[in-house]
Amino acid sequence: MSLHVETAGADGHGAHGPLAGCRVVELGSTVAGPFCARLLADFGADVVKVEQIEGDAVRSMGKRKEDRSLYAASILRNKRILAADMRSDEGRALARRLCERADIVVENFRPGTLERWGLGYDALSEVNPGLVLVRISGFGQDGPKSQSPGYGVVCEAFSGLREITGDPDRPPARVAVSMTDYITGLYAAYAAALALHDRARTGKGQVVDAALYESAFSFMEPHVPAYQQLGHVATRAGSRLPDHTPNTLYRARDGFIHITAGAQSVFARLAGVMGRPELVDDPRFATAVARSAHEDEIDAEIEGWTRKLPLAQIERLLEEAAVPASRIYTMADIFTDPHYAARGMIAQADDPVLGPVAMPAVVPRLSRTPGAVRWAGHDIGQDSAAVLRDELGLDAAEIARLAEAGVVALGTAPEPVGDTDAKGAAHGS
Repeated sequence: MSLHVETAGADGHGAHGPLAGCRVVELGSTVAGPFCARLLADFGADVVKVEQIEGDAVRSMGKRKEDRSLYAASILRNKRILAADMRSDEGRALARRLCERADIVVENFRPGTLERWGLGYDALSEVNPGLVLVRISGFGQDGPKSQSPGYGVVCEAFSGLREITGDPDRPPARVAVSMTDYITGLYAAYAAALALHDRARTGKGQVVDAALYESAFSFMEPHVPAYQQLGHVATRAGSRLPDHTPNTLYRARDGFIHITAGAQSVFARLAGVMGRPELVDDPRFATAVARSAHEDEIDAEIEGWTRKLPLAQIERLLEEAAVPASRIYTMADIFTDPHYAARGMIAQADDPVLGPVAMPAVVPRLSRTPGAVRWAGHDIGQDSAAVLRDELGLDAAEIARLAEAGVVALGTAPEPVGDTDAKGAAHGS
């Protein structure tokens, strides 16, 4: 697999990217907050994750090997980890000192938690007026549901997005990842970049209010005016994309293939490949609107063709005709696909126990200031001593006292297993 490799110090020095020099404090947990901060770290931001001493819940999610979280190796990558007890006064004081020096703070606690801890925006911005505070929550910072617990999948249900996911004859399905957390983390990182751009002009920071349900609801865009104007309530459509036909999954002789040919010129090319050019002139299929009104009929025509052929032949014919289509890839398919390899989309970062750990490379790609995977996710408290010393100026005796009192945990990197190079890093572009 083709990977662009560079070396970078494990302390983050020498990091490149458009956010190089930007200081970020991550107070979030699980997925949405850590993913937001990971996106910033991928593009050069110096991210210090203040993690609870018992460990972020994300470390217990996903598959494990050698009792290590494979998920954490990716979502915690490129971050320095300070383990601190935020339930203690001293732990919160340490977090506050970091926030007072930060450009961006990312948090995803229940609204009001930061204020109770003395870490609200009003308090922090008195000392750090340029601070951008990214607040991720289930239902937003205000409103009647703001205090309701808001996990991503719950907010996905509330947003309406869950209602349109799956087959129409079955209960609503879900994507087998924390999709709404990822959507919200992406919006939050985008908003943080917008706020930094505004600060460059005005010198002022601001608060980003990113709600899980609103982020998911924003993906309901075509269905909002359809209800307001027509009273149409969108529901599950299986593999079809409603009102863009043909655009669904078709059975081949040895599997399934998804074909998208809603545009007029593409449909004409599909009809030609099928040996049925007359379909373009059929009044039921002559326009995109007509095809959407007769989707059962056109889908039957197309599947009558695909059922007779093997997947490989269908893919070759459609690629030659420039008709968008693909079989449904598994992770095993992705690891052997030449396009993924040519684009370097599977990065690897060394873990001292597991060796090279595969993970998605950095996206999107920037031509002049690309992001990079510099190291895999560190262990709980692995960087505590270094952060307290380098960022807050604490001496060894004070650090030892805090550790003895249980305010911080001083983790260390585990001993390497085999011959691994902890400095290897892979570009995401």
